[in-house]
Amino acid sequence: MLLDEVNIALKHGFLSVDQVLAGLADKPPMTHVILTGRGAPAALIEAADLVTEMTLVKHPFREQGVKAQPGIEF
Repeated sequence: MLLDEVNIALKHGFLSVDQVLAGLADKPPMTHVILTGRGAPAALIEAADLVTEMTLVKHPFREQGVKAQPGIEF
């Protein structure tokens, strides 16, 4: 299961950390859940088995002037 950009939804108050943690606690056993987005709250980091932080090295936005594309970046 993928909760894409859920951390942004938390930041803007669309969800609470307690709601997300409750949903994670209620998931079926052996169901993998991926939460994405910057600025994960400490409570989610603590509950996670794996936390990864990505760093931009190269992107067509900067290198080639490519604009954000519907269906990809938004």
